[in-house]
Amino acid sequence: MKPVKWGIVSTADIGLKKVIPAMLRARGVEIAGLASRDGARAKQAADKLGIPRSFGSYEALLNDPEIEAVYNPLPNHLHVPVTLQALAAGKHVLCEKPIALSAQEARQLLDGARRAGKLVGEAFMVRHHPQWRRARELAQSGRLGEVKLVSSVFSYFNDDPLNVRNQADIGGGGLYDIGCYPIVAARFVFGAEPVRVSAVMDLDPKFKTDRLTSALAEFPGGRHLVFAASTQLVPRQHVQILGTKARAEVMIPFNAPPNQTTTLRIDDGSDLTGANIASEVMPACDQYTLQGEAFSAAIRGTAKLEFGIEDAIANMRVIDAMFKAAKSGTWEAV
Repeated sequence: MKPVKWGIVSTADIGLKKVIPAMLRARGVEIAGLASRDGARAKQAADKLGIPRSFGSYEALLNDPEIEAVYNPLPNHLHVPVTLQALAAGKHVLCEKPIALSAQEARQLLDGARRAGKLVGEAFMVRHHPQWRRARELAQSGRLGEVKLVSSVFSYFNDDPLNVRNQADIGGGGLYDIGCYPIVAARFVFGAEPVRVSAVMDLDPKFKTDRLTSALAEFPGGRHLVFAASTQLVPRQHVQILGTKARAEVMIPFNAPPNQTTTLRIDDGSDLTGANIASEVMPACDQYTLQGEAFSAAIRGTAKLEFGIEDAIANMRVIDAMFKAAKSGTWEAV
């Protein structure tokens, strides 16, 4: 497959430290340029990563005819406007999560993608990791019995007022930043969309962002997602998938280390000390590399885009409903 020429807009940490190094190792991917509003910073980052070209503005990169696809890791409020610019310039776009600040805003991307005839995807790299493919297989195979519950905690501690995650006016807060992961994980495992949600939030008095969100989502068939997401608690992440016969636990569900094996634990509950827990070890892999390869293959037409803009809009509908439920104090339809 002829490599897809990619351009990166912004020098955000997630791009520089995780996504770009992983994509540089991906098959069918060529990182051809990197852009920043600060030309010197763009050149410094490009030189460090071995990227051949740098641009002193996003527009300059988007107008380069050699660039075929764009990775957008900008702050949340810039996801839709810059992605729309990229589409208008004839580029495919892989955009960081959350793809928008509301489902209504995300729908603009559906129209933009159709007009441009280009692909747009939301960068939920976890769905490309073998541990999540196996977790879904276990849940849907009957091995766990009838799966009724996905339970998750995702937290870290960050009280830096300058960090974008703590700035309410540009889409900061726990639900947008990390609460989206348990939501997408449950939708992935259940293979369904929730019908209603409830949520409670604790807002930081200075930042006005949700520093702790706890939520419940009801899926068809009496299945539930229960999770908590926090930007100001001890770092922790776990996911458990519970069925009538057994449970599966994804040990490092969201930030799986790229150079280490990962483990799924399967427990039939017959010994509460854990003596009968079985483990399945997944080989080491970089989920960001797999994500880049999958999106590039979809661009070339050698594979179907598994999770397109419609999927991203569906995830945003759940997030919208949770914000609404936290304000109303009642169940809200998705």
